[in-house]
Amino acid sequence: MKNTRTRNHILTIAALLAVIGATAFLQMNSAAYSYEISILERSAIYAVVAVSMNLLTGFTGLFSLGQAGFMAIGAYVVAILTIPVASRPSVYYVDGISDAIATVHTPFWVALILAGLVSAFVAALIGIPVLRLKSDYLAIATLGFSEIIRAFIAAPQFNRITNGSYGLKNIPGFPNLFVAFGLCALCILLMVLLIRSSFGRAFKAIREDEIAAESMGINLFRYKELSFIISSFFTGVGGGLLAMFMRSIDSKTFSITLTYDILLIVVLGGIGSVTGSVIGAFLVTAGREWLRFFDNPLTIGGIEIPLFRSGFRMVIFSILLMVVVLFYRKGIMGSNEFSWNGLGRLIKSIPARLKKKAKKTGGAE
Repeated sequence: MKNTRTRNHILTIAALLAVIGATAFLQMNSAAYSYEISILERSAIYAVVAVSMNLLTGFTGLFSLGQAGFMAIGAYVVAILTIPVASRPSVYYVDGISDAIATVHTPFWVALILAGLVSAFVAALIGIPVLRLKSDYLAIATLGFSEIIRAFIAAPQFNRITNGSYGLKNIPGFPNLFVAFGLCALCILLMVLLIRSSFGRAFKAIREDEIAAESMGINLFRYKELSFIISSFFTGVGGGLLAMFMRSIDSKTFSITLTYDILLIVVLGGIGSVTGSVIGAFLVTAGREWLRFFDNPLTIGGIEIPLFRSGFRMVIFSILLMVVVLFYRKGIMGSNEFSWNGLGRLIKSIPARLKKKAKKTGGAE
């Protein structure tokens, strides 16, 4: 047992050093690998939001579809607080900027914390009525809230704050890759520590059986509200990180499709698995980008292949997702977490599976 723990610690340290080394290499060659860096940064940000959604859906059993709304709140808070004061006249060039925020400017890390706090405050308010609903009704209510937030952002009455449908630009980006990945890793680590705490055990008890949890003295509404607030806090931070990544945002950025993308990541990775959400975020984001060649016309021997056209990439991507779901009905990780022992068992089982498959094929012949 001691040798196994020592080996696992060594492997973990080696993996961390490899990640740090790869990050340093990309940072030093950021111009040459800008495309790859953008994929990795977006994946890391989506991983934060996916884990926060999993905290609510996978660990507490509350099905919410309001992630895009909370991301919008966080993104606009960060954008409003970090856009350089000198650049604001060129951003709010239509109706001008409100005097209340014209000279307000904070460092990006303060803006991210405030983005999470504002999102959490809004979640606390709407959680009072909507968390009394269950299942599909809760999902519909939170989805409606997300659209209401988008409508407020784009409303002409708020042009002097959100710049309405014109959106916000000149948002400062990440100072370097270490900051970008470090912030995402810190958010995920904090959520993991929370899940492993007594609060996390209470969330899981509610997920498994609300009646049994209540009989054990767990205040259902209190812990549901707490889970909703914490999830919304990190979702708001994720929205702020997305604003820093994109450098320019508008209300269309946070459509319902964004929520569905996050839900896809959670389901594909495994509901109730943090590492599954992280793996799913990188697979989904990278997969969509690496399949872009299907959108370009293909000619072989002077004959143009009709299938290769704009939009065909998403057809292939959807087929691949269906295949994965058919073989992994509970997601890639299910409700399990990554471990070196599990990886070792998986690698050792591959030869046996191949032999078994070969015997079946030989017997069929």
